[in-house]
Amino acid sequence: MAETKIVWAHSPAAEEIPEDAIFVDRLRCTGCWTCSLACMTGNGLKDGQFFVTVRTLGSGEGIDRPAGVWPDLHMSWMPFYSKHCIKCKPRTEAGELPYCVAQCPNKALAYGADAAEKIAAARARGARIYQLPGWEQGKEGVIYASPDRKII
Repeated sequence: MAETKIVWAHSPAAEEIPEDAIFVDRLRCTGCWTCSLACMTGNGLKDGQFFVTVRTLGSGEGIDRPAGVWPDLHMSWMPFYSKHCIKCKPRTEAGELPYCVAQCPNKALAYGADAAEKIAAARARGARIYQLPGWEQGKEGVIYASPDRKII
């Protein structure tokens, strides 16, 4: 019987990074939801309609619930871009950043050529670079860097 290999996430090579890539540095993301609200407001979406949501990666028991046992608690956040995301094409064609990137208070998001530079820097510091697998139904061209060290 042939062994099947499950690929959970894809680590794109430098030449695979699209020109309109959005880069998410999970080390910098604080779960503030500014990206999501900027997208919703800027694109005129209805209340409760989101192209970007923010996942809490912790215990799995609810929003902002850390994993671990006191005093070793930990959690992180991950902006998730749905397939409905348009990467603010009218804005980017006019030379502006997507709403989510422009409004991120922690500079956790980057777009285009800036994204490619930040991906290279994250690789250099040892972060795992990946895209979500297809079964997540996320937007293509969104590339993540894992939080590669503990935040003290």
